[in-house]
Order: sequence, then C-alpha cells, then structure tokens
Amino acid sequence: MAVFQAALINELEKLYKKRKVMVAMILSILLIVIGQLLILGVRTGLGIRGAGSAEFPLLVLSVAVNTILPLFTALVAIDSFSGEFSQNTMRITLTRPVSRFKVFTAKVVAIGLFILAILAFLFVFSLLAGLIFNVKSTTLIGIFKTILAYGVSFFPMLVFALGVILLANILKSGISVFFLSVLFFILFKAVELLFVSYSGIILTSYFDWYNLWLANSFPFLKIFRELLMMLGYGIMFFTGAYYLFDKKEF
Repeated sequence: MAVFQAALINELEKLYKKRKVMVAMILSILLIVIGQLLILGVRTGLGIRGAGSAEFPLLVLSVAVNTILPLFTALVAIDSFSGEFSQNTMRITLTRPVSRFKVFTAKVVAIGLFILAILAFLFVFSLLAGLIFNVKSTTLIGIFKTILAYGVSFFPMLVFALGVILLANILKSGISVFFLSVLFFILFKAVELLFVSYSGIILTSYFDWYNLWLANSFPFLKIFRELLMMLGYGIMFFTGAYYLFDKKEF
C-alpha cells in the first residue's frame, strides 16, 4: 500500500505542475462568470428571473460536462500516458520498485482526482455566484440536489477518461489520440441526435446522467441499467488499456 501511495503522490505532483490544470480552472471561472452575466442580462433586459441560486450550478454543470470537462479530462489523460511515452519519462517511472499495475492504477486514480477537483471547483464557485446574485431562492433541497448532480457526474467522466487512456495506449502520438478523441466525441454526439433509439448505448449520452437523479419520479431501473452499461465500458477500457500498458517496451 505504501508503494502505491508513493506512486499516486508522484502522479499528483506531476498533475499539479502541469499548466492544463490551471487553464482548466481559469476556463471554469470564465464559464461561471459568463453564465452569470448572461442570466443578469436576461433578467435586466427581459425581466425574466433566470436561474436561481441552486439552479445556476446545474446550468453550469450542463455546459461543463459537454465542453471543458471532457476536453481537459482527455488532455490530462493523454499527457499522463502518451506524453510520458513520447518524452521517455515513463521509463524512469518504471525503474522504481513499483509494479506496472500500481503505476497504471495510480495514473487512473490521479486522473479521477483531477475530475473530482474540477467538479468540486465548479460546484463551489457556481453555487457562490448563485447565492450572491439570487440568495432568496436558496433551499436546502436545491443545494442537496446540486451536490448529488455534481457527484454522480464523476462516474461517466471517469469512464470517458478510461476510453481516452485506452486510445493513448493503442497509439503512440498524443496528437493522434486527441484528434481521435475529439472525432469520436463529435461522432457520438451526432449519433445521439440522429439515432435517438440507439443513444442509450452511446458513452457520451451518459454525460447528462445526473438528470435522471433529479427527476421527480425516480427512474431506478433506468439509472441501474445505465450504471451497468458504464461499468461494462469502464471494465473493458481499464482491462484493455492495462493489458497494452503492461506489454509495452520502454
């Protein structure tokens, strides 16, 4: 366990030093500021109330899970694997007394913690913005639903990250992995819109999974079915990516 903790701390230090983390936070702040300015503009110009203090974080989440969050999740995942492959720094990591499985798992956990950190960052600042500009609409139930929505959004993002990690272990070039990730993302979104009946098996359709948890009539069976689908994707991506990572020669 101590060896895994050391490997995880090493991966977290690498992530902390990357500019992508800071850029992701800056863009998150910009998303919140622009969103609140738009709501204030609509409220002032048209007299419409707009989003309340608990509703505003959900609006931010709906935009983030389809734009900046998958983008930076992909960039961090690519950098953690393809970046180290191309720079030959992976060889240095593997010279330490730690198994490849622990190194691989530490990288996955570090990426997962990055996703959690960005979600927490978005939640805190969007909630603060909502409270500042519309404090009267605050309710404990609304805040609880917001926390729930942000919490369950972690899982589909982690599965998406595992898919990018699989691509990063198939292809050597980080640029190729990023291009394919963006291409697949756009393609899957198009399939969602054009073939609605098949959207349930498309990975990107689960980015809005949190909406099911907020429904008035709790759709337990649908949530459970989609959870099993994501578990299946996650297990396949993790297993395939680790197999390729374990067989690589550095």
